[in-house]
Order: sequence, then structure tokens, then C-alpha cells
Amino acid sequence: MLLYTDQNMCYDVHGNHIECRNSGHDAGFKQPDMAVLASRYRVQGDSIKDNLSGLVWKKYAGLSEFPLSWPEAQQFVAEINNSVKQVENRWRLPTRRELFSLVSHQFVNPSLSQGHPFTDVFNGYYWTGTSCARLHDQAWYIHMGGGRVYRGMKHGSYMVWPVRGQMHHPTKGRHRFRRHTGVYFDRYTNRLWYTGSDLLTRPRTWEEALLAIRKLNDDHKKGFGDWRLPNIRELESLVDDSRHSPAFEPGFSTAIAQITGCWSSTTSIYEPRYAWVLYSIDGAVGVGFKVQAEYHTLAVRHDDADGLNI
Repeated sequence: MLLYTDQNMCYDVHGNHIECRNSGHDAGFKQPDMAVLASRYRVQGDSIKDNLSGLVWKKYAGLSEFPLSWPEAQQFVAEINNSVKQVENRWRLPTRRELFSLVSHQFVNPSLSQGHPFTDVFNGYYWTGTSCARLHDQAWYIHMGGGRVYRGMKHGSYMVWPVRGQMHHPTKGRHRFRRHTGVYFDRYTNRLWYTGSDLLTRPRTWEEALLAIRKLNDDHKKGFGDWRLPNIRELESLVDDSRHSPAFEPGFSTAIAQITGCWSSTTSIYEPRYAWVLYSIDGAVGVGFKVQAEYHTLAVRHDDADGLNI
């Protein structure tokens, strides 16, 4: 799992480009090694190997030519498999986390990393193979023009991007998180999460959320001075797509069960007056208007050495 975004610019609440240093914004913190990202994809004929996730994607992202319903998308992939002799590593619809792993948070239309090798990427919605846990007649799709992760009726029509292989997922169960002295340690991502009432007491604007983190760091009673507002990939890593209301991993959900959503430190490049938000009821990934006090604040810190957790 890629826990850092590739965002490298910072924007204030009015959408103006600002200096990242000491801003508390996503791009102001450690980013992945650009040399690693530059060699991320390897072309294998009409397929692309993602060296970060281990997944293999169809190079041509417009394979279905036109949008299909979710059952039609499943049948379309089955027909691809029927047309080839290969039995192992057969093509399928990606899970929502697998498709989300392709999303860039620095580029739009498409929201893929710079220099990617894919062709005919539709700047709209693509189906995942993941059903919505709360609404069984809906499934998750991702907007590859901007990066939004949302759910839609299975009779709706969206594009298809087959994948094969396996992506490493967090181990499910209560042993993933350990609570200690007011924080939650995530054994899978090596992140510490602070969910104290001083942060979650009320919804804040995006700027107020950043200020609340600074105040937390000034309070040495909390034990650390390097808390930050999580980026959108770190927030999404908390999601358990088999759960809802809230859609968080067991062992963590009780901490934030009553909130609507959480701010990330990641600005929406599609519209920089907005920042990315994780919604708690189903785990959707959308955006919030930075100047509106609609979402809550979590703090995160890490000791990750290489920046990539796969």
C-alpha cells in the first residue's frame, strides 16, 4: 500500500499556491523517493506491471469501449479470460483499494502519475469489484479524472479496467490496532493515531484543523511534537470496506464512531479551494470546502523509514 501521495505543491484556503515549509500541508512532509516512482511501471506487452503493488493492469484502459453496468463489467472480464488459455492470475475487476492505488493527487484528467504508460484512460468513473457493505445494490467506483471514490447503483454504467495478481492487504481483526496512552498504534502501517477529545470535540474548517494540530504539538503532555494532519492515503488505509457506520477497521472504529468525516492534509488539485476528506459512514473519499467547518480532525505520526508500505 502506498501511504504517501505524490502531491508536491501547497495551496491556501483560497486556492492560492503557497510555500510548503511549516504549512502542515501534505506536500510539506516527506514524500516517496521520486526515483522509485519513476520506475514504478514496467510494460509487459499489452499489460503494465506496477512494481509498488505487484498488480498487473491492462495497458489499454478503454478496453470495454463504452460504460457497462456492474454485472456487465463482470461478464466482460469473464469473456476476456475465456479468450485466453492462461488459467493462473486471471483478469478481474480491481478492489477499490487496488484501483485507488493508481490515483495521483498531483495530476488530474487523468489522475495518474506523470509519465504513466497507460493509454486511452477515460477521465471519469471506473468500476471496482467491491460492493458497498451498507447498500448491497451499490458498488464502489473511482473517478480517474480527479480521484473521487464513491458508490453507485450496480445498474449504472461505468468503465472497466481489468487487473490481475494480488495486492497485500492489512490483516483484518482486532489485533491490528493497539491502544496505549491515548493513541492507537497501527501494526500494519506503523502509524500512531491520536483521537483525543480536544481534536474530535467539534467539526472545524481545514485551517482550524491545521491549527489544532499545531496546538497539539505545543502541548508536551501528549508525548510527541511531530503530530500532523494525515494525508488522504493514510486516512483511506483505515477503511474496512466490509463494514459501515462507521467503515473503519475493528479496534479503531469506536474512537470515531459518531463523526461525519475527517479532513486530510491533501489539497484537491482539481479545485484547490477544497481538500480531500474521508467520510466515515461508508468510507467514501471526497472533498470538502476548506472554509466550511464540516469535518473533524485526527492526528497521525510515523517512524516509517522508506516511505512505502506495500
